[in-house]
Amino acid sequence: MNNILFVALGGSIGAVFRYLISIFMVQLFGSAFPFGTLLVNIIGSFLMGVIYALGQVSEVSPEIKALVGVGLLGALTTFSTFSNETLLLIQGGAWLKAFLNIALNLCLCIFMVYLGQQLVFSRI
Repeated sequence: MNNILFVALGGSIGAVFRYLISIFMVQLFGSAFPFGTLLVNIIGSFLMGVIYALGQVSEVSPEIKALVGVGLLGALTTFSTFSNETLLLIQGGAWLKAFLNIALNLCLCIFMVYLGQQLVFSRI
C-alpha cells in the first residue's frame, strides 16, 4: 500500500511538470510542432537512464523506484500523446513533421537514456 502512495505522489508531480513544460514550449515555439511532448520525452528518458543506472550500482529503495520510476516518469513521459500527435500530423498531411517527430523522439530519447546511465556510471 505504501508504494501506491509513492506512485500517486510521483504521478501528480510528473503530471504537473508535463503540463507546465507543455505550456512553456507552446508559448516559446507555438503549436505547429509538438515540442512540449518531445521535451518531456527527452527529459523523462534521461531521468530513466539515471534511475536505472543508480539501481545497478547502488541500492535504490522500492519507494524511490515507485515515486520516480513509475509515478513521476510515468506521468511525465507521454508516449501515448506522442503517438496521437504523430497520427494527427499524418492525417493532416504533414508527413515531414510526422517523420521528424518520430525520428527526434526515438533517437534523442534513446540517447538520453544512455547519457543518463553514463552520467551515473562515470561518477563511480
